[in-house]
Amino acid sequence: MLAQTLPGTAASQPAATSTSPAAASAPASTGGVSAPAGYILSPTDGVAIEVFGEDDLRTSGRLNPEGNLSVPLLGSIHLAGLTLTQAVSKLTELYSRDYLVSPKVNVTLLSYAKRRFSILGQVNRPGSIEMPETSEEGIDLLEAIALAGGYTRIASPERITVRRQNASGDQIFKVNAKRFTKGKGGGFLVKPGDTITVGESIF
Repeated sequence: MLAQTLPGTAASQPAATSTSPAAASAPASTGGVSAPAGYILSPTDGVAIEVFGEDDLRTSGRLNPEGNLSVPLLGSIHLAGLTLTQAVSKLTELYSRDYLVSPKVNVTLLSYAKRRFSILGQVNRPGSIEMPETSEEGIDLLEAIALAGGYTRIASPERITVRRQNASGDQIFKVNAKRFTKGKGGGFLVKPGDTITVGESIF
């Protein structure tokens, strides 16, 4: 039996739910976004937690920057780094240890963590821009430029650089977006944390 659907949300969201204190979870339907299989929670992800038959234990919110969420009775619980199924198992164990008999826990991903990229140079609204919540992996370069208000009249789409930080240092990509077709994808994925610079036309 599954936890109740959150009020005011659509029944279209895969979630994790427990069937016994030691059992793994199975997908359920409550409101939120569709999490890919094996999605790992990260700081500032939005989640909802329910325990069937225990309305007072229902809670929702964003994980804090340390990856913790305040959970009724349990206090601050670290959930970042866990899949939804692992989060269910952890909460089920904690509730069954001191508070409940055979709790049935449901964990739903409500929204992805706030992910941002920066765009500089010849766009109409340069600055730091938040990615759509449905873009877990990133967004197409042309979509990123559209979010920044599009090119200025002196922009040079063939002179775009993208700086990306990783464990081994900065990567610099030189991209010619002039050959990309709007609506068909440019083939370059902008990832959270990237810095895009749109160059100026040389007359």
